[in-house]
Amino acid sequence: MKAVITVVGSDSTGIIAKVSGKCAEYSANIVDISQSVLKEYFAMMMLVEIDGITIDYKDFVDIMTNLGRENNLEIHMMHEDIFNSMHNI
Repeated sequence: MKAVITVVGSDSTGIIAKVSGKCAEYSANIVDISQSVLKEYFAMMMLVEIDGITIDYKDFVDIMTNLGRENNLEIHMMHEDIFNSMHNI
């Protein structure tokens, strides 16, 4: 199973390191990553494998959301099945 993580906010040093560090801490494997900086704005989308995470998925979502709050970022995590359902008609 996979999940999509999106990160949006003002650009600052270490955003990718903080998000990828949390993924590594809970054994979520980053499969693909795309990031862009437009002037002072940062945007990133990650696809992560969540089969091997060491905590409950809901708890991992909460941890990522809180990481965003702590760093003045919007971090959203969505299960791949929900993401695909939202984008297919």
